Amino acid sequence: MRIDYEKRIFGLDLMRAVAIIMVMCSHTLWIVPEMRGVTRKLFSIFGILGVDVFFVLSGFLIGRILYKMYISKDFSFKEVTYFWVRRWFRTLPNYYLTLVINILVAIYIGNQLPDELWKYGFFLHNFSSQLPWFYPESWSLSVEEFAYILGPLLLYLVLFFRKNASRSRSFLLVTLFILILFILSKLMYNQEETIRHMRHWTLNVKSIVIYRIDAIYYGVLAAYISIVKPKFWYNIRYVACTFGILALISMNFLIPIKGWFITEYPQFWNVWYFVIKSIAIVCTLPLLSQIKSAPKLIMVPITYVSILSYAIYVFHYSIIMQLMKYLIPSEPMAGFDLVIYLLVYVLITFVVSYLVYRLYEKPMTDLRDSPRIKKYFK
Repeated sequence: MRIDYEKRIFGLDLMRAVAIIMVMCSHTLWIVPEMRGVTRKLFSIFGILGVDVFFVLSGFLIGRILYKMYISKDFSFKEVTYFWVRRWFRTLPNYYLTLVINILVAIYIGNQLPDELWKYGFFLHNFSSQLPWFYPESWSLSVEEFAYILGPLLLYLVLFFRKNASRSRSFLLVTLFILILFILSKLMYNQEETIRHMRHWTLNVKSIVIYRIDAIYYGVLAAYISIVKPKFWYNIRYVACTFGILALISMNFLIPIKGWFITEYPQFWNVWYFVIKSIAIVCTLPLLSQIKSAPKLIMVPITYVSILSYAIYVFHYSIIMQLMKYLIPSEPMAGFDLVIYLLVYVLITFVVSYLVYRLYEKPMTDLRDSPRIKKYFK
């Protein structure tokens, strides 16, 4: 696999690689459920934090694309549709492949399929109601897909009805509108919901589209600032990154120390926990987005993990780990045997992800730049 390192930003690859490693670590708790102490607490936090890093980073990258597209004099609905098509060629092939494989795995191991399986085909399974047990990691893909649709559509509608409006200002206002709208949706949920415990929170707030789209638009806001205020973006890089990291560490340490549990502080968990976490992650972007390279010994493995991260995300848990647990249960294992089991799991995950990326994901993504596709939009 040949990589053009000059076209990549190492700091963003580092974010993506750290995010997927966090998610994988959190899911190893299924293999080692008896894990206790600080490690278990860290791994539990990693699962929640890793996906939000993906959200903010995704928002930052698409935000820069959208802003440059929006302020162009050639901006039109055809540009919007081409943006969607490009995103879909990037995201949908892996999703539908793993959806089919998850169905086959469920049939093979004897699990009953969800009653409304068709909703997975349209990313509606976690749109506004509880996340089903089937293919659980797909929840974040639904959030991403609806975020990709909502922002560009609103931007186009604003320009359609106000042709002479400042495009830069309109971009900012639409982004802020989306952020405020989804903070309000979480506040409304908090007012109406009476069941308050962490499992319910995970399945009914954390993983639901109508409460989580703003996570991506914090990244879009960061993209706007980085383009419109480049000098400010550069000057705050060290202070902002330090603040962001300290905020994340402090918040997660203070929660158990101060007893900020969902039973006593539901609004913190249902609303402000997401907001603080997203803003803290955004604060790391001014520095990380400007780190172009690193020593080769560090840059090469980090870049590979970053490139494979999407395939790793959709394959590692409900397919690879579930099949391993079914064929060779890890419960009787301990010590060295368990270490070998974990190493085999990681090895299989990376080998499968590499093959999927080379033979399927990249060829499908490359189609978006083919003349047959571009001729309809350019």
